[in-house]
Amino acid sequence: MSPPMGAQESGASMSKPRAISRILRARAVVEGAGVHLHRAIGFDAPERFDPFLLLDDFRSDRPEDYLRGFPWHPHRGMETITYVLRGEVDHGDSLGNAGVIGPGDVQWMSAGSGIIHQEMPKGDPGGAMYGFQLWANLPAANKMSDPRYRGIAADEIPQVTDAGGAIVKVIAGSVGGVEGPVRDVVTRPEYLDVTLPPGASFRHPTPRGHTVFAYVFAGKGQFDDNPRNVAVADRHLVEYEDGASVMIAASEGEPVRFLLVSGKPIGEPIAWQGPIVMNTQEELETAFSELENDTFVKTTGASAP
Repeated sequence: MSPPMGAQESGASMSKPRAISRILRARAVVEGAGVHLHRAIGFDAPERFDPFLLLDDFRSDRPEDYLRGFPWHPHRGMETITYVLRGEVDHGDSLGNAGVIGPGDVQWMSAGSGIIHQEMPKGDPGGAMYGFQLWANLPAANKMSDPRYRGIAADEIPQVTDAGGAIVKVIAGSVGGVEGPVRDVVTRPEYLDVTLPPGASFRHPTPRGHTVFAYVFAGKGQFDDNPRNVAVADRHLVEYEDGASVMIAASEGEPVRFLLVSGKPIGEPIAWQGPIVMNTQEELETAFSELENDTFVKTTGASAP
């Protein structure tokens, strides 16, 4: 017996990939001590991309754009995820961590109750400094947890080539049964660096109810299954509607490379000022008062690996 017509339509809807909600162009901004970068997330109400707050693209071939860097500054109540493609970033923090984030490396830093750190970019021999920084919120229950730093080397990040020809670096989440090294974050993020050769495609499951976006940083491609939609190019962000998967394809003549990011929304009030993200204005005032009184950092010393 055939199912009722409504059931057939529902089944088709269930299998249809996510549609594009908006396509946004990253905007030029200046941050830190004078770093010129492009911001893709951070202009809407902070709840729009919950649990993500900000996405910065700091690709530049001009050392004067980035060498001033991000000298010592605080964070509380959120995480910063730094992914370097070219050049290096010197870093240090109040936990005692110090080192260099090199090409292909990721720094996943959870500020928790409070951390003070610095990030100072250095270009490669040709002057190029390419990378991204994503900010992710923490739920109220985790905002005052112990801060944690995780340095993930390029050779710890698995690379998968799937049946559609996609080449995927799996930082968090999983592709084809291969899981990335970041596995214990409360918002269940997925962070993929995807390259599609010309003519290749990538269909990837996404949990319903999760926030999903793609950020293009090379070439251009089709970011849903509607052939009438325009191709999305470099420094553009695709915001998706809800659904069980995404479908992305490169054109026959040009590859495309992009970040694909998803996470479980927290659904709590957001009180955000500068590098501190809390739930209420009172909590923000407490944080800035502690900065003035030198009681902001609750945990020092070596962090967990």
